[in-house]
Amino acid sequence: MTAPHDADPAPQRGFSGTWRGEPPPLPPRPTPLGWLLVALRGTAVISVLMAGVLLILPMRAAESLAAGRRRPVTGPWVQGVCRLCLWLLGIRWRRQGRPMRGAGAMVANHSSWLDIFALNAAAPVFFVSKAEVSGWPGINVLTRVTETHFVTRDPRLARQQAAQFAERTALGHRLLFFPEGTSTDGRRVLPFKPTLFQAFLDPALPPGLAIQPVSVCYEAPAGRDPRFYGWWGDMDLGPHLLAVLAQPRQGRITVTLHPPAPVAGHDRKSLAAAAEHAVRSAA
Repeated sequence: MTAPHDADPAPQRGFSGTWRGEPPPLPPRPTPLGWLLVALRGTAVISVLMAGVLLILPMRAAESLAAGRRRPVTGPWVQGVCRLCLWLLGIRWRRQGRPMRGAGAMVANHSSWLDIFALNAAAPVFFVSKAEVSGWPGINVLTRVTETHFVTRDPRLARQQAAQFAERTALGHRLLFFPEGTSTDGRRVLPFKPTLFQAFLDPALPPGLAIQPVSVCYEAPAGRDPRFYGWWGDMDLGPHLLAVLAQPRQGRITVTLHPPAPVAGHDRKSLAAAAEHAVRSAA
């Protein structure tokens, strides 16, 4: 995951131009207490994730017999696992607004690997990710179990991928997209790429389709860089993961679910602009 950056003034929330942030800060080195927290929290979170994966497999089998490819049980199960993981990390979390009903998808700003826990905790969702992620060791297991929807940036596959999107939407899967195309430092929202929203205009999609914008806002621990939870640019995952695990007193995450926007009456540009405006209002 990369994002261009150069030496510019400190980033501002809601910045709408080209990505121009300061280089990512070096994550703080764990103290002796921090290393203890890394061991305790890391072991607890890994144990919960492993148990969640092992238990979801028989649940998914039974669910498939009763409900086909719909996910009335395992969707909320993943939601509960992610809420528990945030609690074990010591990160305070809250949700504002309600998940949408009916056919639709969600779009959100993207700041950190923590988005996976925060957004899954807010509502049962299925992430849309670039195909390369499916080969990442460890991550690929979680993405497969949680049925992440992988896309390939190839115009020749656009029609096929639109059909897959329509099929999952018809099944009631709430797919979640990151329209910025990359992650940020958590202090800004990048312009949404209108190209992504073309998929929402496919005539094969269910009638009455709506898009729910979602804002994820991170509040850093007291005394830490405001970008503490942001993971972007050329930052290595390992040191950032250790820094978060080692933080004695954590900050908080607020996930705001905005009112859904009907797709009808929009083209891709106006739909992207409406979603971006909503996300900026709280991110």
